Amino acid sequence: MAIIYDEKAQIFSLHTKDSTYQMKVDDYKYLLHLYYGRKLEADMDYMLTYFDRGFSGNPYDADMDRTYSQDVLPQEFPVLGTGDYRSSALKILEENGCYGCDLRYVGYDILDSKYTLPGLPAAYSDQAQTLAIRLKDERTGAEVTLLYGVIEDCDVITRSVKVTNTGKDKLYLEKVSSACLDFLYGQYDVLSFYGRHVMERNVQRTEVSHGRQVFGSTRGTSSHQYNPFIILAQSDATECMGECYGASFVYSGNFSAEIEKDQFDQIRFIMGLSEEQFSYPLEHGEVFYAPEVVLTYSAKGFHNLSNNLHQCIRDHICRGKFKDQVRPVLVNSWEACYFDFDGNAIVELAGQAAELGIELVVLDDGWFGHRNDDNSSLGDWEVNEAKLGCSLMELSERIHEKGVQFGIWIEPEMVSEDSNLYRSHPEWALQIPGKKPVRARNQLVLDFANSQVVQYIYEKISNVLKQGKIEYVKWDMNRSLFDIYSSSTTNQGKVFYDYMLGVYRLLDLLTSEFPDILWEGCSGGGGRFDMGMLYYTPQIWCSDNTDAIDRIHIQYGTSFGYPLSTMGSHISAVPNHQTGRKTDIHTRGVVAMTGAFGYELDLGKLSDIEKEQVRKQITMYHKIAPLVQNGAYYRLSNPFVEEYGAWMVVDAEKQNALLSVVMLNIHGNMPVIYVKLDGLDATRKYRDSVTGKVYAGEALMAYGLPIPLKLGDYQAYQILFEAV
Repeated sequence: MAIIYDEKAQIFSLHTKDSTYQMKVDDYKYLLHLYYGRKLEADMDYMLTYFDRGFSGNPYDADMDRTYSQDVLPQEFPVLGTGDYRSSALKILEENGCYGCDLRYVGYDILDSKYTLPGLPAAYSDQAQTLAIRLKDERTGAEVTLLYGVIEDCDVITRSVKVTNTGKDKLYLEKVSSACLDFLYGQYDVLSFYGRHVMERNVQRTEVSHGRQVFGSTRGTSSHQYNPFIILAQSDATECMGECYGASFVYSGNFSAEIEKDQFDQIRFIMGLSEEQFSYPLEHGEVFYAPEVVLTYSAKGFHNLSNNLHQCIRDHICRGKFKDQVRPVLVNSWEACYFDFDGNAIVELAGQAAELGIELVVLDDGWFGHRNDDNSSLGDWEVNEAKLGCSLMELSERIHEKGVQFGIWIEPEMVSEDSNLYRSHPEWALQIPGKKPVRARNQLVLDFANSQVVQYIYEKISNVLKQGKIEYVKWDMNRSLFDIYSSSTTNQGKVFYDYMLGVYRLLDLLTSEFPDILWEGCSGGGGRFDMGMLYYTPQIWCSDNTDAIDRIHIQYGTSFGYPLSTMGSHISAVPNHQTGRKTDIHTRGVVAMTGAFGYELDLGKLSDIEKEQVRKQITMYHKIAPLVQNGAYYRLSNPFVEEYGAWMVVDAEKQNALLSVVMLNIHGNMPVIYVKLDGLDATRKYRDSVTGKVYAGEALMAYGLPIPLKLGDYQAYQILFEAV
């Protein structure tokens, strides 16, 4: 059994393949956190200590016992109102203005299935179990159900929270977090993934010191600036050794991750919804569900932790036809022609693609309304047949006649002031009455907290998708949310959350109606790269930055929490449109094949030599794609501090492996670079596809492989190893 309850000791134990999570109901009916770490059978309540701590209050039930304090004991779900001054996971405001919630244990259920969350994405599994622990504040009637999903095969424990108002008075949820971990002691670092538009998910490792460190987003999306994924690692943890914990939020909106080291050197980690502009009202009988957090533990360093999460996403987050399929090699029209195109230009691009072996052509922005730049027409989802010179059906048929598939770009959450939709329904945009709106990219955000707006956009997009033979849709979102006001409600503190429910509702409607379409998520590239979007779109455009050298850094950071199969990664023209840098097409290919592969350039401008290289790249990609999509992934260098980027993937049988190396710097009379491989079978020998040499697996992992010295910037190496 994955979930065990010891009734006498009142201890709950959750077991995955290699980890154990444990908590206890104490004599006062408080739920205390005992342990999360390597798998064990022992009861860990002996770790609890009691001492009279000055200025740490005691619950009334404890009477004269000053050694019992919520301010010191490890909590499973700390709430504001119990005398715990550390970060809380739940804050409830009563109608009289008080904060005084006091949750006590009332019961539990164990289910032989994984819980689901109405209206929200969540991990799924036919083999998982659920533990539901019920807590209640009898005075206010607030009832909280802590939900735990145990997915044994990938060492994952999921957490969520259900809040029900069983009292007679309205309650306001001012903060709802989904997961809390309390550590009694230890020296830890936190790895966060910060960035900006076109430079997402840089890795930052900082010591957990006294005070609170907070990472999060208040932009209405999970954001380019901070990814909703955190690693808490022992200070000596590396890629290959040491204890570490990963937490990923299955949500695409505002979030907060807090790490606090308290006065007694204990550490608390909390992840959940951001408190910013959040005040969710609950009338009697109403229920609120918090988004899910996916937790995993590794005793073997970051490689193992990342591969736990990669497996979870591939097997238990992504859904639909394409979750296990190798994706088609595509070319996107954006960097080929931006807004300057007609139907003939797109058909010509399709013909050029077919000659090179490219399988899908994507018509990016500019096909609808009267949109010839980014200042108009968002919301007017009507095909501009005058611009195309034909209907969408005719265009898609002409492209299919060339032997390639067809896809389009949409941005359904946005509206332009210069649009028929906005002129008809200005109240459908998020904007504060009497205040000039804050613009971004000269566009406003539609009020997806309003179900009428969601239904309208669904009908318009659905109608477009029925007009052609469309196999792919890129779903973009090109600004952050501001001016949060919805005309559909009097409670503006619920708009951020309800907006995301609306986005998920539209995604669910469209992906269900069009299951044969490959959906790719995007928000100015990687501004909404999270498990929530991956539940609906099996891949996400990793970044608007297609520069190969920057992409090594971006994809390196992304790989800590997300598998290669989810990363849209393309070869673009040089000089690169974002950086002006020039890199060889071979180097660009080595980097771009580390993901869902494609091209982002004008194929007509390629030289004959480059076209032949493209054909070879596509042949190579088809050979390695199953390995890239499903293999275990290993980071072999840190490109932020080393002069080369190196990574590899290994299949489940350890029969085949792909090594990729790119030199980031070149110097005169350079030392040789030696790269230590990982994930191979130490007892087997492997043949190098480039030189034909045979190496012992144990030698490649213990001492490494010398990389040949070549002159010139950004030299790249791609080597297949096959066991012999």
